[in-house]
Amino acid sequence: MSNEPVKLTTEERILPNLGLDLVRATEFTALHVGRWLGLGNRERTHRTATYAMFEGLNWIDMDGQIVIGEEGRLGYPSPLDSGRSVGTGHGPKLDVIVDPIDGTNSVVRGRPGAISVIGVAPRGSMWSPTPAIYMDKIVVDHEGAEALLPECMDAPAAWTLALIARAKKKSVRDLQIIVLDRPRHRDLIDEIRAAGARVLLHFDGDTAGALVAATPGAGADILMGIGGVPEGVSAACAVKAMGGAMLGRLAPQSPQERESLEANNLSTTRILSCDDIVSSNQILLAVTGITPGPLLDGVRYKGREAHTHSLLIRCESGTRRRILAEHSIDWQEFDEKLGM
Repeated sequence: MSNEPVKLTTEERILPNLGLDLVRATEFTALHVGRWLGLGNRERTHRTATYAMFEGLNWIDMDGQIVIGEEGRLGYPSPLDSGRSVGTGHGPKLDVIVDPIDGTNSVVRGRPGAISVIGVAPRGSMWSPTPAIYMDKIVVDHEGAEALLPECMDAPAAWTLALIARAKKKSVRDLQIIVLDRPRHRDLIDEIRAAGARVLLHFDGDTAGALVAATPGAGADILMGIGGVPEGVSAACAVKAMGGAMLGRLAPQSPQERESLEANNLSTTRILSCDDIVSSNQILLAVTGITPGPLLDGVRYKGREAHTHSLLIRCESGTRRRILAEHSIDWQEFDEKLGM
């Protein structure tokens, strides 16, 4: 992927109405997945989400190609693997990043904060570091954007927190930092607490955490730590569209992953910004809540009725639309559409 802005002809530009089609696909996914809430079946839950999103994407008039697919997460082939074509084949040529469930364990165990995500940008504009799985990242909102320097990726957490606190006109002890609750973050959590800031441990939901950190007043100031590469790309789409800032760097978590990155000439030292991860400003990001969270409500069911809460972000205009939808559903026909 080149870092030069992608130049589009009038015919190639992404029309804003495409965003509503993307929301329909995340709604369709969330409506299917929400029925598995708290049932404890991880494999069936994620399989349902994958097939539902694939079906929803294929209704959309676009010539889409998935830049980072589900194979890294699942460990086996799926309809949403890297390089897979999605859409009707008619319409703009697009890079597509998908996360049928950001927060699968939250759905399986009945926890809050799970979402379904699709992001698109013009073909060739999204970073695609296949077969990378993990990356380190820092995310802030627009108030802290100018304070986020590349040096922050290697600096002590206290130094980074001090810079961002100053930019946000807060004391460090007022900051709230989202970190995934993982053993690999033990030292980072200790550093943050030693600096006097407060830690918000998230069970899972990497993209959801980045959205919260990039949204002023949503309850967090920063996201820090290592999460998934696909979530990093979708987070960069959201953060760029919302005027925030993000830094990222590949962070292999096993000797096998490191060897795979070296074999594909992927750097583990290069620090990337939002513009490095997605070079165009022709970005659309659709998000639908599956379980209740700080930004979106979860799916609610009552007989043949269901309610969804979605967010549609358009980078070019900076528009964020919240969409409350009521669905009247024939469940037998609805399930037949999925064909599982």
